[in-house]
Amino acid sequence: MNDETPTRTTAATPLTVTVGATPMIEQFIEIKAANPDSLLFYRMGDFYEMFFGDAETASRALGITLTKRGKYDGRDIPMCGVPVHAADDYLQKLIGLGHRVAVCEQMEDPAEAKKRGSKSVVKRDVIRLVTPGTITEDRLLAPSESNYLMALGRVKDSPQDAYALAWIDISTGAFRVCETDAERLASDIFRVAPKELIVADPVFHDPDLRPVFDMVGRAVSPQPPSLFDSASAPGRIARFYDVATPDSFGTFSRAELSAISGAIAYVEKTQKAERPPLERPEREQAGSSLFIDPATRANLELLRTTSGNRDGSLFKAIDRTVTGAGARLLADRLMAPLTSPDAIVARLDAVSFCGAEPKLCEGLRAALKRVADMPRALSRLALNRGGPRDLGALTAGFAAATEIAQLLDGAVLPAELDDARSAIRALPKNFADHLARSLADELPLLKRDGGFLRPGYHGELDEMRALRDQSRKVIAGLERGLIEETGIRSLKIRHNNVLGYYIEVTANHRDIMNGTDAAKARFIHRQTMANAMRFTTTELAELETKIANAADRALSIELAAFEQLVAEAVSHAGAIRAGAAALAVFDVSSSLAVLASTENYTRPIVDDSLAFCIERGRHPVVEQALRRATESAFVANDADLSPEGNAKYGAIWLLTGPNMGGKSTFLRQNALIAILAQMGSFVPATKAHIGVVDRLFSRVGASDDLARGRSTFMVEMVETAAILNQASERSLVILDEIGRGTSTFDGLSIAWAAVEYLHEKNRSRAIFATHFHEMTALSVKLSRLHNVTMRVKEWEGDVVFLHEVGMGAADRSYGVQVARLAGLPDAVVERARAVLDQLEQGEQSGKADRLVDDLPLFSAVARKEPPQPKKTDALGAALSAINPDEMTPREALDALYRLKTMGDGKI
Repeated sequence: MNDETPTRTTAATPLTVTVGATPMIEQFIEIKAANPDSLLFYRMGDFYEMFFGDAETASRALGITLTKRGKYDGRDIPMCGVPVHAADDYLQKLIGLGHRVAVCEQMEDPAEAKKRGSKSVVKRDVIRLVTPGTITEDRLLAPSESNYLMALGRVKDSPQDAYALAWIDISTGAFRVCETDAERLASDIFRVAPKELIVADPVFHDPDLRPVFDMVGRAVSPQPPSLFDSASAPGRIARFYDVATPDSFGTFSRAELSAISGAIAYVEKTQKAERPPLERPEREQAGSSLFIDPATRANLELLRTTSGNRDGSLFKAIDRTVTGAGARLLADRLMAPLTSPDAIVARLDAVSFCGAEPKLCEGLRAALKRVADMPRALSRLALNRGGPRDLGALTAGFAAATEIAQLLDGAVLPAELDDARSAIRALPKNFADHLARSLADELPLLKRDGGFLRPGYHGELDEMRALRDQSRKVIAGLERGLIEETGIRSLKIRHNNVLGYYIEVTANHRDIMNGTDAAKARFIHRQTMANAMRFTTTELAELETKIANAADRALSIELAAFEQLVAEAVSHAGAIRAGAAALAVFDVSSSLAVLASTENYTRPIVDDSLAFCIERGRHPVVEQALRRATESAFVANDADLSPEGNAKYGAIWLLTGPNMGGKSTFLRQNALIAILAQMGSFVPATKAHIGVVDRLFSRVGASDDLARGRSTFMVEMVETAAILNQASERSLVILDEIGRGTSTFDGLSIAWAAVEYLHEKNRSRAIFATHFHEMTALSVKLSRLHNVTMRVKEWEGDVVFLHEVGMGAADRSYGVQVARLAGLPDAVVERARAVLDQLEQGEQSGKADRLVDDLPLFSAVARKEPPQPKKTDALGAALSAINPDEMTPREALDALYRLKTMGDGKI
């Protein structure tokens, strides 16, 4: 998802069939008319061709040559194409750019079309629509990222509309649904981070929802309202899952039924005749996960940095998983931390167990490394897009599951791991054994290549392979048998293009071959030569036919076996998905234990209190970056926002200190520690006690939003307003430099009022960083507010940032020192010091003219004249005039004496 405007893939103008159009172009236009919002990949032999506006769009997007093919309505027809064997690479680029693609295949052999006449067109039809949320190809999917398609359902109601979200990962079968509201809508969408969001067309054009869709960007796709009809939803759901009624799935609200129906209808629309093995919709309870608004997610860089990279994100810093499914589960947990202490403790127990059993954990991870992506392999097989290697992925998963079950046999496991062990024990053993017996060790990519069944699995297949690969040996064996039977040592079995295989004997043995009725019946005369006779037998004729058809027969046997294995896999889809999910749980639990061990993380205490006490907390991302870059240690800091004494609510820390002192890092690290704790991970601290946070708000950093007409300050105020309007006593609020985007007095007033509101109305646990030192006076008025500061040390006019947080308030911001470190010209820095001194001595704004008059630097710059050296610095001027490269040793010595005299003997 991004901030770009949603795009639609359409031809430049609607196409209609005109007189003179070729039958092929007529067919293209007809199929294109049924898929106006997609680029049409029109199969022609070994290429997917595109015409008209599709060709122009694709040529620009893919950087391929735009050609032409014939005339249409008096104009050249633009055309471009991509090879079928490389189509995935081009699809990946088009999908990444937000396009949708309709794949149109040839539905019959061209030879069949010719039988209907020389101008007959091969039958073609769209077999699937490829969209960002419905791709299943392994090459198009990131192993560690889920690929969610989300549907938004809305039901008009009073006093307010009801909303629900349903999201599916077709590549794994996951299907979830939850109710939401207008306030949480954007947060819930960004929590799931779908690759594609489908909404009913009237909902898409609702101006009240426009800000949400603008944030989602081009991932939004409006669809016909009929897909989201809640009245017909139960029937649609029942038909999809082939059940009489969906009542057994649970009781869903009208909004949830609308969202579920929209998701299923879109899957049916895009997958055509195929049906992915989706799980039954599972409801997520409202409030079961930590509320994190989109701005906070962006500020904290959970999955990606603000520049869109995984490197530098929290996920990258904590990811130690060894399977794709494990990485996806870790990302899902990171994006949706829990709010139930019991559920959090269950996850922490699993991590603690793995940490306490390092040898067992090592064995688990060694087995997990051999696990392929079972859920995605299963989905491809069910959609008829899989190959032998997808069956091999299931085999590898079954073998790893068996090994893990043996490792854990007899172990007393915490509840989450015990449930996972039960799931892998429930994997279909008979099917696993069947796969192991049937599949070869080395598997081809495509089923049409054959060779994926193990020798000995199918008797006829082994025979066909022998005939195909060892026909000479088979013929030689038959020849030896006939020699022994007839006693004719000169008997040969030969082959030519006229007779095929035949038995040849010399003329003097003709009586043996047809001397008796039995011999005549068996040996059928084919040809008489001057010195030889040629015969055949029924056995040899059948063998010849088998040899000629052996390759085709061998492939057909393998393809039939493949379809049987796929059908068997799909019949066990539920158990396979559950087992794969269990393996992902083992992967995440063991990887978090490894993270805790290698990074020195500790288990947090998470409960229903309002505590927030972190001892020697560290920023998980910055700490690792420092170690890699400079091998220096991160400076750990405490944070205690817990209620004090008889206080009912948590504390607010007012944080002051210089830029570059580490304020932003300190703010973010506490928010990240809360997220890690509530997702069920150990945290970077020596001790942590966190009362469950229901909502997390973080406003650190600033940027404008020019597309929506918002300045940096406006964005800051909008985000601050969202925090003050939604935060509760259980929330954690992290605010940085509120009010800096406007005038000093305006900014100070806004920041002052915001802190008072947080203290009196929201009553949230909060850290509020500011450069308005006047605000430290609030600690006298507000009982739960405490002043803390980033400590610094001044040394010989310079400032040393200690990156330590201590009680108290800063009286200076050290901005001039930071400016000097940034490399501002010395003249600017010196002038800034002078102006600062005057302002600190009580200079009023009305005397600003005198400050300008006292600033010769500005006038010098205006005249573009180089600054002159100070007259009082004669020694410096003399030193600057010396050019050592042009001096003899004697001249250098004389110059040194002169300089010493000028400096009164001090150099």
